[in-house]
Amino acid sequence: MQCILPVGMQSLPNGKLRANTLQAIFDRHQCTDPRVVVGPRLGEDAAVIDMGDRYLVATSDPITFATAEIGWYALHVNANDIAVRGARPRWFLATLLLPAGATSDASVDALFTEIHAACDELEVALVGGHTEITHGLDRPIVAGTMLGEVEKDKLVTTGGARVGDAVVMTKGVPLEGAAIIAREKETELRARGVSPAAIRKAKGFLKTPGLSVLPEAEIACELATVHAMHDPTEGGIATALVELADAAGVGLRIDRERIMVLPEGRALCEAFGLDPLGTIASGALLMTLAPADAGMVIHALARESIDCHFIGQVVPREQGVTLVSGSRQEPMPVFAQDEIARLFRSA
Repeated sequence: MQCILPVGMQSLPNGKLRANTLQAIFDRHQCTDPRVVVGPRLGEDAAVIDMGDRYLVATSDPITFATAEIGWYALHVNANDIAVRGARPRWFLATLLLPAGATSDASVDALFTEIHAACDELEVALVGGHTEITHGLDRPIVAGTMLGEVEKDKLVTTGGARVGDAVVMTKGVPLEGAAIIAREKETELRARGVSPAAIRKAKGFLKTPGLSVLPEAEIACELATVHAMHDPTEGGIATALVELADAAGVGLRIDRERIMVLPEGRALCEAFGLDPLGTIASGALLMTLAPADAGMVIHALARESIDCHFIGQVVPREQGVTLVSGSRQEPMPVFAQDEIARLFRSA
């Protein structure tokens, strides 16, 4: 006999909590500290705390889908959340939860070597954390916390988008998703007819074009007044665009054909019936800024061999978040959970 749990007691799916669930929690437990400039808010990538002459920026993110290079992953994913605040990542704390019966001194040493190498790459100091062998895990989990700082007049938030802004996007999607699928599901991909060359290239996406958005964020903020930045992660580029619009209280008109879907990412997603627009997308960067500034930033990034394209514009909120393809216009698709989570339901 099937057991039906009452509403409110049903198991939640893998991935981030649903936006409405999270918002209800935020509404019940509001931050009242006057020094917290940006606290827990949907769509905002990091907290901002007033330290007097500057802001401290703080974020926390775990690595749960990937198993290879998780120390490197954790460093860059957390650094991205600091970078999109216009800040510089400075200090990193890592909580390492390691599986019982499958962890050795050598594997721990290798993980710390990887974390330290990633810290050196970004000139970040590893300042603390926690390490333990944890019952019930089948793979290591790294939960990172990154701290950074920014001058008060240089702070950028997700909620800063203004009507009339251009929306620009760097690199392509699903950069992180394609890398994870290629690394974790290679055997299945080959069985489904995906070429070895596409799998090999997707595996390398973490380094080329690269998971870090720090270079393009720094260049953009040096050249122009960036009104909003957002780091697309779980839920893909579609979810990130909706989050940006909600945070700023605006609408968006996005040209579907201008969203840069990496060919290998498309092929790997199609092999499993996933939508690239809803697949985890770290490595891309969303920005909104005045159209003239957008053109300047796009050309500057091109000189640094960083792809960046205009994909749409910010419109009044009542127009909603729409995806335009030729004469067709539809609401931006909504993903209750990241598409890639479907590959790990029984993993």
